[in-house]
Amino acid sequence: MNDLPAYDDLPVRDGAPAGSSWGVWGEHDVLGCLNLLTPERAVRAAGLVRSGRTFPLDLDLGFPDPPLFGRPRLRHEVLGTGGHDDVVELNTQTSTQWDGFRHVAHPVHGHYGGVADEDHGIHHFAERGIVGRAVLADVGRWREATGRPLRYEVSDAIEPDDVTACLADQGVAVETGDVLLVRTGWLTWYRSLDEAGRADLADHLVIPGLRPGVATARMLWDLHIAAVAADNPSFEMWPPAGLGAREWWGRMREDPEGTFVHTALLGLLGLPIGELWDLDALAEDCAADGRYEAMLTSAPLHLRHGAASPPNALAIR
Repeated sequence: MNDLPAYDDLPVRDGAPAGSSWGVWGEHDVLGCLNLLTPERAVRAAGLVRSGRTFPLDLDLGFPDPPLFGRPRLRHEVLGTGGHDDVVELNTQTSTQWDGFRHVAHPVHGHYGGVADEDHGIHHFAERGIVGRAVLADVGRWREATGRPLRYEVSDAIEPDDVTACLADQGVAVETGDVLLVRTGWLTWYRSLDEAGRADLADHLVIPGLRPGVATARMLWDLHIAAVAADNPSFEMWPPAGLGAREWWGRMREDPEGTFVHTALLGLLGLPIGELWDLDALAEDCAADGRYEAMLTSAPLHLRHGAASPPNALAIR
């Protein structure tokens, strides 16, 4: 696992799609890059804990409000007299989430590894557990410092070089099996909106984020990370490639990775994507001591064949 192929040397298996990691971890693999979270790397991550400061990275399950992408609101009812039970109706992608491999298939090649849709599921992540070293790329703060602040009201693109330059300026060396956390600052901006502003955003959704394309997929794979998560709702800029919804869907089969990099990360590379992670307090702590790393734990819901899950994530420093 310390000798992974570079992106330009993929695939490793005859007949696998170009730019795919199918076969890197054997046939019928359902964990993808999470295979890099070895016991030895968990021990290494535990050694990062110095102060014991703990940062929960999940938002309130009812936030953002109104929900984005037309998803339904959380429904929660407390039943009982004397003792109480919770009854919850939850869209697992309305708030902080992991996107599992069932969430998005490649429009030409299908789900990760060529594994059938019904054989994937977030329960594989839950059974594995996610423990390792997290590194933070505070791109929002870095772009501000370089005189190119992100514009949160438009689909402003974060280039692959922005991420790597931010990490370099922070003095962060990404190691194989790390979980990369990308803070855009979107949640800070969203929290500043009034009720009317949030409602208008839900109706006319534009979001800054990673630029779709092979260059983004290549950058993330060549870091040899176990997973990536960001604090915005879509990970990549939305609408992807700046297209309207109808034009975007028409482009998907012609240029999947250039239109929507989710298809490359989830369907081809097996790289889990986190969205709407609450990274603000963690970023403040990292900026205060200049150390942009932490132990990360995440226990997704054990939801058999689920497409996604709240991460139940903690960063411990």
